[in-house]
Amino acid sequence: MSIVDHTSLQLTPHISEAGVHDYVALLKPRVMSLVVFTALVGLMLAPGGVHPVLAITSILCIAVGAGASGALNMWYDRDIDALMSRTALRPIPQGRVTPQEALAFGMTLAFFSVMVLGILVNWIAASLLAFTIFFYVVVYTMWLKRSTAQNIVIGGAAGALPPVVAWAAATGSLAVEPALLFLIIFFWTPPHFWALALFRTDDYARAQVPMLPVVAGADATRLQILLYTILLVAVAAAPWPLGYFGAGYGVVSLALGAWMLWLAIDVYRVRTGRGALRGPRRLFGFSIIYLFALFATLLVEALLRPLMAHGW
Repeated sequence: MSIVDHTSLQLTPHISEAGVHDYVALLKPRVMSLVVFTALVGLMLAPGGVHPVLAITSILCIAVGAGASGALNMWYDRDIDALMSRTALRPIPQGRVTPQEALAFGMTLAFFSVMVLGILVNWIAASLLAFTIFFYVVVYTMWLKRSTAQNIVIGGAAGALPPVVAWAAATGSLAVEPALLFLIIFFWTPPHFWALALFRTDDYARAQVPMLPVVAGADATRLQILLYTILLVAVAAAPWPLGYFGAGYGVVSLALGAWMLWLAIDVYRVRTGRGALRGPRRLFGFSIIYLFALFATLLVEALLRPLMAHGW
């Protein structure tokens, strides 16, 4: 069945069989959890502190905005999701949620997340959240994903913005620190997703998504993974000597970066046999741990900052 045929079938009206778990799945909860965590770090690093109610409101709005992006992404990508084994069990391809329901759900969440953040917190943060949703849904999902092998490089900006939104929610302004957090996530995204694409190449090829391994081949992808990992390690370590983050962060960054780089070198070197797929899987799995541990270290530093200021 072609992509066009599948789309036409999905547009046929029918009674929804959706349950609560299907609408939760539309939010992409695993992606949302990473968004919430990085946003929380951005909020905690912001100077001056923020009222707990406003902090909770900000994080909830960012989470709902991320969920809205996920729902709208699934609405638009329902044709290719049905063709990929990784996404074929999502609610829309399975027919449990209609495209119209997903669209209405996503648009409603997007509208209220931006408006609540603007009215209750500030409009700078709300504008950034609106731009993040727009960038992910329109620029990445509707344009870049299906038109260029650099889709996740440019599109990665959307996933890198939540800590910037959170910083703006806390301070009403922007600064170097959230820009550094943005750059870390931005350069983390290509090796993370290209590692996934290496062992899911057949999926992307079947759905005609021009991921780098499909367009340029596995060897070129392995080289790009290595180059971006080198950039990531350098960018992630730079805030320590520049004086923006503490020594604890610097040590953790270097240790995690060394392991991330070793895995990327292994992906680049081993191109045949079982290791050709094992390496990308290991890198993909560790990349999640890498980003979580890096931001967790920053969160610990932020929590300890008041104690250190009092000499404890």
